[in-house]
Amino acid sequence: MSARKPKLGTVYRRGRIWWIKYYHRGRCFRESSHSSDYEDAQRLLKRRQGEIVTGRFAGVGPERVTVGELLDDLLEDYRMRGRASLRMTEARLRKNLYPFFGELRAADFTSSHVRAYILRRQQEGAAAATINRELELLRRAFRLAYQADPPMVARVPHIEKLPEHNVRTGLLDHAGYLRLRDLLPAPYRLLLVIGYHTGARLGELLGLRWSQVDFERGLIRLEAFNTKTRKARVLPIYGEMRAWLEMARAERDANCPACPWVFQRKGQPMKFNWRTWRSFARKAGLPELRFHDLRRTALTNMVRAGIPEKQAMEISGHLTRKTFERYHIVSETTLHEVGDRMEAFLSEQMAKIEGGTGTIMGTVRARGIAKRLN
Repeated sequence: MSARKPKLGTVYRRGRIWWIKYYHRGRCFRESSHSSDYEDAQRLLKRRQGEIVTGRFAGVGPERVTVGELLDDLLEDYRMRGRASLRMTEARLRKNLYPFFGELRAADFTSSHVRAYILRRQQEGAAAATINRELELLRRAFRLAYQADPPMVARVPHIEKLPEHNVRTGLLDHAGYLRLRDLLPAPYRLLLVIGYHTGARLGELLGLRWSQVDFERGLIRLEAFNTKTRKARVLPIYGEMRAWLEMARAERDANCPACPWVFQRKGQPMKFNWRTWRSFARKAGLPELRFHDLRRTALTNMVRAGIPEKQAMEISGHLTRKTFERYHIVSETTLHEVGDRMEAFLSEQMAKIEGGTGTIMGTVRARGIAKRLN
């Protein structure tokens, strides 16, 4: 007598809707195809059987999860980790992602939904960078759900981002820095000085306390809880930073000695006003300048000054090489310096090869270029 083959699955009807029944590890699963078409139910059954064979079956729970629930869990993760971008993330989800994806089942999510979302946001005038940041949140939500135990989704979909052509490349030259420094009011002036020299983020500076400023060692210590990457950093005090910091502390000691904040107004933490910044930037002939451009400027100046790139990344707080390279801009002046140095090097090499007058002239030319560079 032959062994009885186990049932793999069947399709049956309830009213107008076709259902499927299948087995996994001795357990019976029943699932609606949500369709009155028999072929839809057959395709669903074959898909489930394929997931069971390949080990990708995670139960029927993931089939009922909506994208809105995944976004809810993303926010909970941000709150638990104390992410500095929580408020901005909440705004992006509430305004754009929830209305478009909230009711969609995660199992039904496809690339066509991504394309439809991109087209809608482009019609609303959103920049490519803005759309990409929103898609990154969506992908992060799926990844968290997939890593959950048990998994809330069966897969992490591929979400392709748009090419970004609007990445800012602005730099502040030293002459522009001096013009703006002399125009800004006191609290903004100190922000400019430290931002220009260290490349620290605006949020990191606004939360700075005097206990973090070590005049004796010439250091500013950024605590992990106050940085975007949640990694403590140390900034050097150099150039005119010390003089401006000492003036600010003397003013604090005279007017509100109990105030712990480096950037303060009448004993309260300073609130950065973008209108004020833009107004003075225009007066200084820098209408397009953003505070974040100081970060790019400081990093570029460090590299041009010969500071090793690893040390520059540690000071600026860049975690990845890709981001570092995007912020480090090679200016025209730098390219001319490279050209001059290479010309001097090649002239010296030519002088070694050629004899007689060629050697003398090549050496003279190389020394002339080297002297100009120094």
